Amino acid sequence: MSDEHEMSYALPDSVEGLLQRGRGLGAVRALQDPRRSAVFVYAGIRRGWQWDQSDKRSLYLARLVRDLDLSPMPIVDQLAGDEEACLRACEVLELLALTGSGDAREGLRAYVRQGEHWVRVLQSLSAAWPPEWWEDLGDVARARIGAEAEPPYISEPWTRFGIGAQSGPFNPRPSLAGLSTAELLATLADTRTEAATKVDALRALSGRDPAEGLIALVPSLGMSDSRRPLPLLIRAVECLGPLAVPAARGWAQDDRPWLAQLGTDVLADHSLPGLVDELVGQWTERAWCGPDRTARCLARFGPDAARAVPYLRLFWLHTPHSYERTAYLEALAAIDRDGLEHMYTESLWDCEESTRLLGIASAPASPETLSRIAVLRDDPMETSKVRAAARARLVDPAGRLP
Repeated sequence: MSDEHEMSYALPDSVEGLLQRGRGLGAVRALQDPRRSAVFVYAGIRRGWQWDQSDKRSLYLARLVRDLDLSPMPIVDQLAGDEEACLRACEVLELLALTGSGDAREGLRAYVRQGEHWVRVLQSLSAAWPPEWWEDLGDVARARIGAEAEPPYISEPWTRFGIGAQSGPFNPRPSLAGLSTAELLATLADTRTEAATKVDALRALSGRDPAEGLIALVPSLGMSDSRRPLPLLIRAVECLGPLAVPAARGWAQDDRPWLAQLGTDVLADHSLPGLVDELVGQWTERAWCGPDRTARCLARFGPDAARAVPYLRLFWLHTPHSYERTAYLEALAAIDRDGLEHMYTESLWDCEESTRLLGIASAPASPETLSRIAVLRDDPMETSKVRAAARARLVDPAGRLP
């Protein structure tokens, strides 16, 4: 059982709790009371409230630092902490630098010269900043690397600095994307095929139309220890949809626990009462990881899944796992769109790119939302995907993007 209170999250309707969860409403309310909200913004950068590595907070927090007109210097000071604290500060500062913060830019450059975790910081800067902002640090990097064990640096900024070389030849496995579906299935069926190649074949199948021929192969696609399925097999089976249901009845009775569990899951995914019960159980247990999958399965049933709506709304409001909010909103839209306008509007301030994209596509065309979408379009910190979607929405403000 996972309990948000064990993680010391504040109440979900407080400004502190909203900011910890990366909710759009938290950003809106913080902007209404900058003085009282500043401590929560700094605490979010210092502590890090991501539920897992999928959750994003750096852009959300950097935007709040800028919009609340907060000093970046406490964040610069955080660079001197342990590696995790340093990298959280780095991610926020490198974004602030893109908006013109000289203190953020110079604080990071100074850290590269003297800081303990300078290698990770410089790698991050080279990915986020234009080269002219960091390429003059080459002499510093070469001098510092000379005093340390030299790993095989094979990417920016090291290649530009002439530091390191790849140790030994690198021979990537050939992509299987060019194979036909029949060829991929033959690869999976061949007992001589290595497990890694079979995983690549499953990856290629997962992006295509359902391959009914995969069904008969599923029982043979376990790991060599027979305790687990091959990676990506579950995703490939999910792509089969209802085609897998007849075979799943047999899988559910198999002696191999992984296959029995897969069969049980497939059957549950196509049973509306079972899915609703699963979501209710997840809410009762406060299971923050996994209800997004349940929500996506429920969305397939459309209005027939109306009994799930209150629980989807509860997860939207309470979950600290911000990455899953998108699935809850998508499921609500598929089941019952009534009353979602404010959720789409709030999403324009959300910490997750996927949720902001939903807001851009579906928020009502009010002056408030169009103004916010224009901000997202023009914000140098924003992701390229969000900026592009914002530009497209503003071409047809009254429309909804697909």
